[in-house]
Amino acid sequence: MLLRPLLDLLFPPLCHSCKTFIPNAGDLLICPACLENITFLVTPLCPSCGTPFKTEDGRNHVCGACLKHPPAHLSRSATLYAGPVQELIHRFKYGYKVHLSDPLGILMAQALQPFREEVAPELVIPVPLHRKRLRQRGFNQSQLIGEVLAKRWQLRMDVGSLRRERWTEPQTSLDAEERKNNVKGAFVLGKPERLRGRRLMLVDDVCTTGSTLRACAEALEEAGAQAVFAVTVARSLPF
Repeated sequence: MLLRPLLDLLFPPLCHSCKTFIPNAGDLLICPACLENITFLVTPLCPSCGTPFKTEDGRNHVCGACLKHPPAHLSRSATLYAGPVQELIHRFKYGYKVHLSDPLGILMAQALQPFREEVAPELVIPVPLHRKRLRQRGFNQSQLIGEVLAKRWQLRMDVGSLRRERWTEPQTSLDAEERKNNVKGAFVLGKPERLRGRRLMLVDDVCTTGSTLRACAEALEEAGAQAVFAVTVARSLPF
């Protein structure tokens, strides 16, 4: 009973975002004030791609983009790519703060638990990096987040079956059509028999246009996956 107060004194639990002390902190380590500044994506949204609608009330309905080009998978994002989440992801990926995979993965696991129960995946598949990008960065952010998610959801994770075979330019400076063309045919399956007939959950950090997730899902479905779903920590909206 006395160990917890002693540990808090020696190693005070601080918010990952604003660094303030959090009394009675849980595993997430994001303070209530910062949590209030995180926009969680909830109904109404597109049940296909997960894009939220501007209206605060209403039912879920398929968006115009998915009606025109139905995706090969269902997607959900936990939060809007803004505020504390955007700052944490930026520090994680570009500031090499790999410990931030824990709060980001926990945040996603908690927020998207209903989706996980709805689609019942069997395996977690992190979106792979090209070997050149992996050497440059030193880690795959999707894999680190996926490890946290898989542990929280009590699922196995497959690393290596889905590969990024072709080098692609960073997506951040490209428009929607350029992003789609940039990743077309970039992903291949090294051992498709591992995933054939399975229900797969793709994991990435941020969804912008969904082009990368779509390319991964198409490769997985061509390899014989029974169903493909996708989750990301955050979603960047075009409006």
